[in-house]
Amino acid sequence: MFTNHQTFDLMVILGATAGGKTALAVQAARRMNAEIISADSRQVYRGMDLGTGKDLVEYGDIPYHLIDISEPGTEYNVFNFQRDCFAAIARVSARGNLPLICGGTGMYLDSVLRGYRLVEVPENPQLRAELALLSDEQLQTRLTDLKPLQHNRTDLDDRDRLIRALEIATGELTSDAPLLPEIRPLVFGLRWPREILRQRIALRLQQRFDEGMIDEVQRLYDEGVPWEKLEFYGLEYRLIAQHLQGHLNHKDMTMKLRNAICLFAKRQENFFRRMEKQGVDILWLDGQGDAFGELCRLLNAALKD
Repeated sequence: MFTNHQTFDLMVILGATAGGKTALAVQAARRMNAEIISADSRQVYRGMDLGTGKDLVEYGDIPYHLIDISEPGTEYNVFNFQRDCFAAIARVSARGNLPLICGGTGMYLDSVLRGYRLVEVPENPQLRAELALLSDEQLQTRLTDLKPLQHNRTDLDDRDRLIRALEIATGELTSDAPLLPEIRPLVFGLRWPREILRQRIALRLQQRFDEGMIDEVQRLYDEGVPWEKLEFYGLEYRLIAQHLQGHLNHKDMTMKLRNAICLFAKRQENFFRRMEKQGVDILWLDGQGDAFGELCRLLNAALKD
């Protein structure tokens, strides 16, 4: 059983896609009697397994949370995550175990680590009528003025999501939402040289194709998730959906997907650097070295403080 220590009461392992975060988190969870809380914006969806890289077999007997909690075709956002994550932290802590957040969705991680002030905002017909008169470019400018750091590009590229994002951002300004619980996180980051990470991305992508990722997307469509919805669930679902509709051949789809995931990994790394600049202390581990050994050494030092 984990005994709360004055130095930290929450562990976080973050990093870019295909970096081996889950395997490291499982090792750390066994070392610290921890339960893992996923910080992945797509692993919340049931039936979306290969395309989101759930790798559930890696968890073994380690308890995990915020995976397979929403139906495909529904929307799960940073507000939902922050609420559910703090609730999971409270449940795990109440059992005397250490909450361990593991993931790569920067906005989700940042919302907890820096305590975003998020509120549940209902539709505002008056504001929507005002926004309806603006062009997409004007809406984008207005949203970035309110929230300069945009993690989810679909909030800028899709007009309906853009209006909803503005509605939420405006509602947050006037909210009297209660303060979030205080946390004392110990944050580790797993990183790799850029070229090695590209190789890992290509290898994992091929493994997921071999395991039936294209069939998974077809099954989701057959079960009632429309193509336009699937395209909002990340790069894999977007490009495979285009392939299944005949817009991309297999070779072009694979090449575009590999390159797009590499660019996404770069954006993740940039987001983590911004988090550091905004006050989040991240202890970086070398993915090519003994990352778990280094994590244990840093943990021991933290526990002795």
